Amino acid sequence: MEEGIKHDRLARRYRWLATALAVLVYAYLVMPSLIVIPISFSASGDMSFPPKAFSLALYREFFTTSTWMSPVLQSLKIASITCVVVVVAAVPAAYALVRFEFPGKRLVIMLMMSPVLVPVIVLALGMYLYFSRLSATGTTLGLVLGHSVYVIPFVVVTIAAGIRQIDPAIEFAATMMGASRTTLFFRVVLPQIVPSIVAGALFAFLISFDEVVISWFLSSAQTTTLPVRMYSSIQWGVSPVIAAVSTLLTALSFIVCLVSVALQPNARQGSATEASPSTHLQTVPA
Repeated sequence: MEEGIKHDRLARRYRWLATALAVLVYAYLVMPSLIVIPISFSASGDMSFPPKAFSLALYREFFTTSTWMSPVLQSLKIASITCVVVVVAAVPAAYALVRFEFPGKRLVIMLMMSPVLVPVIVLALGMYLYFSRLSATGTTLGLVLGHSVYVIPFVVVTIAAGIRQIDPAIEFAATMMGASRTTLFFRVVLPQIVPSIVAGALFAFLISFDEVVISWFLSSAQTTTLPVRMYSSIQWGVSPVIAAVSTLLTALSFIVCLVSVALQPNARQGSATEASPSTHLQTVPA
């Protein structure tokens, strides 16, 4: 009896210690963002913390200056087009990788996931050299293609996770009722994976909107995106407006994460093995 009580006390201490360590780690990761937020409301025009006075002057300058709004509009355009292109390509790709077996499937999965495995600086340099031959650097098309290559693995994995939640017996029953493969996909599968598609699209938009390394290699003065503008601002002289931009990007990321979690309530019920990208792309027997 006493040994059981001691064991329970020791277990509770370990849980408290693990919780305290987790809180410290999260606080360490979140603290830079929490510091930037009050700085963005500073009225003094510098990057001091804590601010001596509060104002919306930095936000007013951000929304009324073409040097900031032009990159914002460019980023919105690139991210929106990338989102559409990636979703159109990722939905059939995820379905094929989950539901079918074919020669070279593991190689296809490895190649598809390679943009995540390869350092982004290496990927950006390769795109720059390749697109230079095609005269696509500094163009909207080049940025969309570059972002799409980088983003598509994340979207395929997200959508594949949704497809794995569908009972294959439903598809088998539809086939037995005479549904063609096209009808089966559009009338049975697609309506059930809409939350996963929306979540993947949101992540695609956010990743593309925030991407800086590939954009730095592929953009020009006419196609400068917001992250590239922010990096240039830091490199050539820190502008206090960057604090307001960082706060807005943090809020955007937070909103996208909340919406994505709300769209996938069953994601928390999956097993630990489903967290692996390679596991999400395994075949489900029909």
